[in-house]
Amino acid sequence: MKDWSGINVQAIIRVIGFLLVVEGLFMFTGLPFSLYYCEEGCMALLYSGLITVFFGGLLWFSTRKHPGSIAKKEGYVIVSMTWIIISLFGTLPFILSGAIPNFTDAFFETMSGFTTTGASILTDIESVPKGILFWRSMTHWIGGMGIIVFTVALLPILGIGGMQLYAAEMPGVTKDKLHPRITATAKRLWGIYVFFTVLETMMLMFGGMSLFDALCHSFGTMATGGFSTQNDSIASYSPYIQYVIILFMLLAGTNFTLHYFALHGQLKKVWKNEEFRYYLYLVFGGALIIALILAINQQGAAIESAIRNSLFQVVSIITTTGYITDNYLLWPNSMWYFIFLMMFVGGMAGSTGGGIKVVRQLLLVKNSLLELKRLIHPQAIIPVRMNGKVVTQEIIFKVMAFFLIYIFIMIMGSAMLAFLGLDAQTAVGASVATIGNIGPGIGSVGPVDNYSFIPYAGKWVLSFLMLLGRLELFTVLILFAPAFWKK
Repeated sequence: MKDWSGINVQAIIRVIGFLLVVEGLFMFTGLPFSLYYCEEGCMALLYSGLITVFFGGLLWFSTRKHPGSIAKKEGYVIVSMTWIIISLFGTLPFILSGAIPNFTDAFFETMSGFTTTGASILTDIESVPKGILFWRSMTHWIGGMGIIVFTVALLPILGIGGMQLYAAEMPGVTKDKLHPRITATAKRLWGIYVFFTVLETMMLMFGGMSLFDALCHSFGTMATGGFSTQNDSIASYSPYIQYVIILFMLLAGTNFTLHYFALHGQLKKVWKNEEFRYYLYLVFGGALIIALILAINQQGAAIESAIRNSLFQVVSIITTTGYITDNYLLWPNSMWYFIFLMMFVGGMAGSTGGGIKVVRQLLLVKNSLLELKRLIHPQAIIPVRMNGKVVTQEIIFKVMAFFLIYIFIMIMGSAMLAFLGLDAQTAVGASVATIGNIGPGIGSVGPVDNYSFIPYAGKWVLSFLMLLGRLELFTVLILFAPAFWKK
């Protein structure tokens, strides 16, 4: 059945139905914690899971006999629609439990979770039932590697190939495949993701965290999400726990293909990667500069504390995780302006981080520097190279287009928020923090504040920015092009 300009509608419905079943099953994972802590959120999770599984099963069952071929168009539609639909159903635990009774607020919180943004409207996180908080953190973990990539590993159950979905979900500069079969690639990526999550959970428990807190913070770290179970995020935890989270934020912001190589002993291949080296230089260089300024301005403060706070915040912002240990808006102005600039960096391509991505920054810098040489030698052919290989002009143009559109949308988002009554600093801070999937921004949405005061219209604008940022603009924007819907 092809109704929308040759698009296989039945295949789209079938996949989305299966995804809803998966989402509903994940909702049940919070039940053990609700029962253990004897909370009221237990029935809300149970009903939410049953409702989601029922509707997902209904969609899947009604299309089970139809052909399941997916072309590139279907891939884009499935990915964009899936993030919206799973966010709609993901609001059920919040609404039914009464933790977030307002639909707009519940949708904002859920979209923030699935897009791994970490922007929250909750003013007292610790009063929310544990089971609901677990689901809140679970939305991070599911969205971190991408629910579509997760499903690619399971799509053989439906008899559907997954390459089109993988291409739409991970629209970075390049797509390294670890295995000729895309399903095997997805399984390997998720295997590494689960391994790091379990390892971090064990290390956090060793530092004194409960199983519940360790799991929730591991989900937030590996997904570069930032939802915490504490009102002050990571600030009240021990230095050991903060260092553990720093380590895993760094890992989460690294291309998962490189983790595969590292785990198989190919460390030279990892270090030869230019983007990886540039990523480390940015993190540790930025942390060193901030640590020195902190040590000078806060005389008498412990050097270790200055280093830890600066490293934590730099890693958290660059990887777009959004955890905090200190209010960087209280630092000297020059330092939090520096933090603001880091919000435009993002993690590595192929990581769970958001933002513009390090590889795009590197390609833009290289191309700009080479343009000076081209002006001096107009007849010479001077290509941009990455890891010793020539980068085609097509990729350079795509990177430049992405950067320009990213900045344009960020400015438009800021203008819309300012029109709704937000001051300029808050409007810009909220726009940058949501399209970059970071969470905390500047102004009234800083590290110790939240988004509860944003007008309802503003929350919908920010929810759309989160979706655009998570799917790297083009996957969503292409649906608004009239040519996309023509046969």
